[in-house]
Amino acid sequence: MHVRRFTGRRLAAPALALCVALVPGVAQAADTPWGESGEGDSKGGTKGGGGTIYAESKVQVRTSGGKRTTKSGELTPANSNWTPPACWYEPAFSPKEIEATVKAFRTLENLPIIGGFGKLAGDVLDHRYKDGHPYKDYNRDKQGKGMFWAAVKNKNRLDDPEVNSCDRQPFWVDDNDTPDVPMAVSPKILAEYAYDELPIPGTEIELAPEGETKVNLPTWAWLDRAKFKKVSVTASLPDTNISATTTARPVSLRIEPGTKDAETYPASGECPIGKDGSIGEPWTRGKGKQAPPCGVKYLRSSGDGSYDLKATVTWEISWTGTGSAGERLPDGEFGADQRVVVKEIQSINR
Repeated sequence: MHVRRFTGRRLAAPALALCVALVPGVAQAADTPWGESGEGDSKGGTKGGGGTIYAESKVQVRTSGGKRTTKSGELTPANSNWTPPACWYEPAFSPKEIEATVKAFRTLENLPIIGGFGKLAGDVLDHRYKDGHPYKDYNRDKQGKGMFWAAVKNKNRLDDPEVNSCDRQPFWVDDNDTPDVPMAVSPKILAEYAYDELPIPGTEIELAPEGETKVNLPTWAWLDRAKFKKVSVTASLPDTNISATTTARPVSLRIEPGTKDAETYPASGECPIGKDGSIGEPWTRGKGKQAPPCGVKYLRSSGDGSYDLKATVTWEISWTGTGSAGERLPDGEFGADQRVVVKEIQSINR
C-alpha cells in the first residue's frame, strides 16, 4: 500500500489546543527526552517516554442505505475477542505544522499554572525535531515530500484501555512510502473503524397481537423490511489513496421470550432471513391460530406485569477497500427489549 502526497493543511489552532492537553504528560517525560529513549522504529518513531503527541483524525465517513437516529444502536461483535481499533497512526503534520506545534508550547510559558511546563515541553520537542534527535530543523528540507505521521484515537472507543497504546511520537514518512509501524493506517483499519459507524436501526420488532397477547395464542413477529436492509459506510483519508467500505446485512432474528414458560417459532428462536430479504411474516386476518414462521407462544400469564421479550438481529459484515477485493469482519449483533403483556383467555360459563 502506497500513500499519495498530501496537500498542504494548516493546523496552527488545533496544534495549540493539543499542546495545552499534553502539558501534564510532558512533565512525566522530563528524564527521558523524546527521541533518545524508548523503542525506536525504522521510520524514526519513538515509543514510550510519556506525553505522546496525539493528532485529531482526518478520517471522513459516508453512509449509504441508512442514517443514524436517536434509536440507532452499536453492533456488538459476535467474536468477543475482537473489537475495532482504539487508535492508529495517520499522516498529520507537515514540517511547517510540526514546527508550529513545537513553537505553540513556548506560548504557554506565561499562562498560570502551566508556566514552566510549556518551556520544558518546548525543550524536549526541540531536542527531537530541531536538534537532530532524530530529526534536524523539523525536516524543512523535505517540505512537500512527505508527512509526520501521528497517533490518533478512535472517538468511538475512548473508554477502551487500548486507546493509549499508540504511544509513538510523530514520525516522518516519505511520499509513496509505507511505514513499517504496527497500527499504521490501512484500508483494513479504516474498514474496522467504519464497523463502529454503521447506522444500525433500533431493534423493535412488529408483533401481532400488538402490546397484549393471550396464553397459548401464537404471537407473530417480523421486521420492517424498509428499515432492516443492507447499510454501508465508506471511511476514507482525504488526499490519500486509502479508503474502505464496510457493509452490514441483516441475516437472522433471535427471539428470547423473557420467561421459560414460552415456546418460540421456530423452536431454536432463530428466525432466518427469507429469499426476499424479509425476516418473519406479517400477520393478516384469517390466519387465526396458525403457527407463525417467526414468533412466540406464552404458556403462562404475566400477571399484573409483563415479560421483557428480547429481539436480537445478527448482521453479516464484509468490507472492500484499496487493494482488497472483499473480506469478512466478525458478525455483529444488536438487540433490544420490549414489554409484552400476556393475559389469560376469559371464558363465560352458562
